[in-house]
Amino acid sequence: MRTTVGIIGAGPAGLLLARLLHGAGIDSVVLESRDRAYVERRQRAGILEQGTVDVLRAAGAGERMDREGLRHDGIELRFDRKRHRVDFPALTGGRSVMVYAQTEVCKDLIALQLEEGGPLLFEAEALAVEGADTDRPRVRFRHEGAEDVLECDYVVGCDGFWGVARKAIPAEATRVFERTYPFGWLGVLADVPPSHDELVYARHDRGFALLSMRSPSVSRLYLQVPEGTDAEAWGDEEIWAELERRFETADGWTLQRGPITQKSVTPMRSFVHEPMRYGRLFLAGDAAHIVPPTGAKGLNLAVGDVVTFARALAHERRTGSADLLDAYSATCLGRVWQAERFSYDMTTLLHRAPDATPFEDRLQLARLERIASSRAAETDLAEAYTGFPFG
Repeated sequence: MRTTVGIIGAGPAGLLLARLLHGAGIDSVVLESRDRAYVERRQRAGILEQGTVDVLRAAGAGERMDREGLRHDGIELRFDRKRHRVDFPALTGGRSVMVYAQTEVCKDLIALQLEEGGPLLFEAEALAVEGADTDRPRVRFRHEGAEDVLECDYVVGCDGFWGVARKAIPAEATRVFERTYPFGWLGVLADVPPSHDELVYARHDRGFALLSMRSPSVSRLYLQVPEGTDAEAWGDEEIWAELERRFETADGWTLQRGPITQKSVTPMRSFVHEPMRYGRLFLAGDAAHIVPPTGAKGLNLAVGDVVTFARALAHERRTGSADLLDAYSATCLGRVWQAERFSYDMTTLLHRAPDATPFEDRLQLARLERIASSRAAETDLAEAYTGFPFG
């Protein structure tokens, strides 16, 4: 097989890239190791920045999102039994976010790709990227029991942290920056309408809690738990009781309970791989960077990466100049590090470390009070949460 751009991974990044290239008249082939059903039910992110929403609309993938997604114009911070709402449009010149699950984004993009785009091969396992530093990189893959080769002008690895794309970059050409956190998130899905119409981020002496949602009838809730926690060790009654404690307010707000249908624990880490390009191999999304979920940045960073690549390749085809392709890594990393900074700030602002001292507890409360009382501090949070510009 031969194509212009070989895309490894049919998550939102790989699928959106294929869509953007199709719109620019550039052919691609997408290889995905899992089957379609798995991709369409894989639970991940659910908050889309303003820029991501705009890109999906422009790509023709916004119709169902606009019909079924939930526009949010703010978040609520809770601390010391108090509530403070951050008004995004008032602080950012009109920007907001959209609650629309990654599974739904993938369903929309898969349907478009199969109807209008180039080949999308499910159960096609990428085995290796070869010749990344040549003009003819190749992806070896296995599909329908046989090995094959996809010859490309460019390869984009959207295959996540454990994928093969990053492994094709020599260790001596890379730098890795990472941090692991001594806690994770116990996440639950519950068949109950959300108890608040916007996300609630709660800082409590017992640990962080987040109230989110997947739809008007399904709540998504999280509890900070020790690293390595087994989700099944928590009973449903215990989870609801702990959520109620951490969301408690002085004004008598109540948390609505319902049947818990899913439990899982998400580890917390920060990771950046530099550079994000080697020869004609480009990394995007979790293949290059991971953020703790507190800042809702993971999917949105991946979108920024593939938008940057698609624009750069279209520019090269239109003008003959490879300047934007050559700048890909630096352009993306500028945005990545701002998202890493914001995600780290949100994580350390709201989570209680296992060895936290009374001094550190008071500093957290002082930081939250500053956001609640300073328009400048509040604006910095709102601008970062609704999204950094795509470079």
